Amino acid sequence: MMEILFVLGFFLMLLLTGISLLGIIAALVVATFVMLFGGMLAIVIKMLPWLVLAVVAVWIYRACRKPQSKSDRWISR
Repeated sequence: MMEILFVLGFFLMLLLTGISLLGIIAALVVATFVMLFGGMLAIVIKMLPWLVLAVVAVWIYRACRKPQSKSDRWISR
């Protein structure tokens, strides 16, 4: 998938700037940024279930923990 984004970005820049050395360099820069953004987005999507699991685990831990009385809170500090 990422290779397709790189190639599409590369050819899109070539079409917009024309085929020259400056155009090829600009196309490489734009395609690199497209791949960087796409890779970060893919990592976030892959990590999202684990992040949600961590939030749920903390929520359950806090809900199941015995609430402290006011005097216990002052002593524990």
